[in-house]
Amino acid sequence: MLTTERLKELLSYDAESGVFTRLTTVKPRWKAGQISGWKHKVNGYFYVRVEGRAYFAHRVAWLYMTGEWPKKDIDHIDGDKANNRFANLREASEIMNAQNQKRAHKGTKSGILGVYPKGKKWQALICVDKKPKYLGTFDTTEKAYAAYLAAKRIYHPGCTI
Repeated sequence: MLTTERLKELLSYDAESGVFTRLTTVKPRWKAGQISGWKHKVNGYFYVRVEGRAYFAHRVAWLYMTGEWPKKDIDHIDGDKANNRFANLREASEIMNAQNQKRAHKGTKSGILGVYPKGKKWQALICVDKKPKYLGTFDTTEKAYAAYLAAKRIYHPGCTI
């Protein structure tokens, strides 16, 4: 398991930018002073490689800044998986992390978070304690989304929208 001490021997972390930089040269490929890490093309998260192992950059940033591996999930407060500035990271339960979702999943018919087609109208639903809660059926996606946002601010304490 990677320790804070070993991490700080190998990488530097800029908490303002969220960027890791190599402190040592590892083979000719990775030189001291180079930015370390890459963005995954599919999931959008940044990773850093330390001693041959790939880690989520946000979890390594937490280790670097606090001296401990996170005990829970690390939530990107602004919803941007690539923004690893320390001020944008918080330790959160899996449920709280999910509550901070800002966009609908790809492939949803409405393309709007919490809004689903119901015949010629639009239905708003929110998950509370892992169960769907019906919020109403509306003539427009805008009205359904407004109902969803109002409920989200009540039922999802991890929400930042």
